[in-house]
Amino acid sequence: MERTYESAAALAARAVGPLAPHLGAYASWLTAKRYRIDCVYIKTRHGLAFDRWLHASTVALADVDERRIAQYQDGDSHRRKVRRVDTRRIERCALIQLLHFLREQGAVGSARVATLPSDDVVAGFERHLQVERGLAETTIERCATTAQQFLSARFGTGEVDLRALRASDVVQFVQHEAKRLRPPGTRSVVTGLRSFLRYVQYCGEVGPELVFSVPKVAAWSMTSPLPKAISAEHAQAALDSCDRASALGRRDYAVLLILARLGLRADEIIKLQLDDIDWDSGHLRVRGKGGRECLMPLPVDVGEAIATYAADGRPNSADRHLFLRSTAPIRGLKDGSYAVGAIVGRALRRAHVDAPHRGSHQFRHALAVRMLQRGASLSEIGEVLRHRSPQSTSIYARVDLEALRALAPAWPGGAR
Repeated sequence: MERTYESAAALAARAVGPLAPHLGAYASWLTAKRYRIDCVYIKTRHGLAFDRWLHASTVALADVDERRIAQYQDGDSHRRKVRRVDTRRIERCALIQLLHFLREQGAVGSARVATLPSDDVVAGFERHLQVERGLAETTIERCATTAQQFLSARFGTGEVDLRALRASDVVQFVQHEAKRLRPPGTRSVVTGLRSFLRYVQYCGEVGPELVFSVPKVAAWSMTSPLPKAISAEHAQAALDSCDRASALGRRDYAVLLILARLGLRADEIIKLQLDDIDWDSGHLRVRGKGGRECLMPLPVDVGEAIATYAADGRPNSADRHLFLRSTAPIRGLKDGSYAVGAIVGRALRRAHVDAPHRGSHQFRHALAVRMLQRGASLSEIGEVLRHRSPQSTSIYARVDLEALRALAPAWPGGAR
């Protein structure tokens, strides 16, 4: 049978089990989210097979949950041959998505989440980091993950007694993590653990000596590394590689131009909303770290690139994010730096640029270096990059090698 939206609907109409009233709506829901027809057909087919198993097992719709999906996949009565692991994974993803759809429609109950005693402690820690310290979401998530791992290692699934924590617990946890992580990852664990113990001290549960017991991770370099800035030639090559005749190319070009001209962080680009652009005054509202907002001037070329994408490239969607995914489900780019970093990586590969760095932050560094070479002061650079501390900007003082060379004293006994 040829795979069309009509054939997917006909497939859904063959359901006779508890999913029968909803499988057709599920296929339409997938279609509305712009999934390819072959994806809609395959997902509907998995749903139909699951419906038949539910019917044969006399499972009511209200009892459909993740546990039933696991039972369905573990059973062999509906299998004719051993399937590949990736096929099983695709089936599970499709059925979990179907379950989420049923929950959105109110057809089945919400997920039953098993909570641990440590969850309440970690939740309080997260609120503290967000409200009291105003940290970025990614930082909060990283610190909370470390706190959860530490409490699980010490107390397991039992009750949490923070007053029972000892320095030996802290050292053992760090030693265990250091065996499986590289030094940068271990430093991240140490930072998150120290932040958690400071919070516990703030709550009056432990003394300051526990905070001081967190081991330090050896850092062999006495100075911070030089900023990893992309060259002007490579940045232009990445921009030129975008096919601006296509919707995807117009989106990628606008993202790369924002990186190059405004130096925004990846998360800041992902958070941009349609309402953040003030076309009359030529400003762009940027949501930075810690929930801070600021207005930045919108250069003409950046504004034109955004307008071109918004008018002829951005999919129709109720999602108010400025930049949307190009494949279903149509929604904002994935949180974190991966989505923007992937755009940069693809552009560099198209341009045949063999750069040592592929992330998006190199554009931010390049903007600072270019400003410095044109005579901007470090305070001006820090203002454009929206640094909280001058120390964050000071790393660029070591970039202008020509200026530093003039300050270097002659080597004793060397050539004059």
